[in-house]
Amino acid sequence: MERLNSELYLQNCYIMKENEKLRKKAQRLNQENQALLSELKQKLTKDNSKANVSSNSVLDLNLSSCSTHNPTNSSTN
Repeated sequence: MERLNSELYLQNCYIMKENEKLRKKAQRLNQENQALLSELKQKLTKDNSKANVSSNSVLDLNLSSCSTHNPTNSSTN
């Protein structure tokens, strides 16, 4: 009985060490994941601001081309 208890104790110690290793690895992976997520959000924010600027430019071009057509259309009415 004492021998079995000793074996179980050693197994428990091994499991606790492995658990600690896995916990530390999970912490590192979580930190890396958070850093990558932050980097991705920054890139998306930059891309969105660039897209807004270019879509505003396209919108401005559309407005200027429409304004040249409007006087012609208003004179025909």
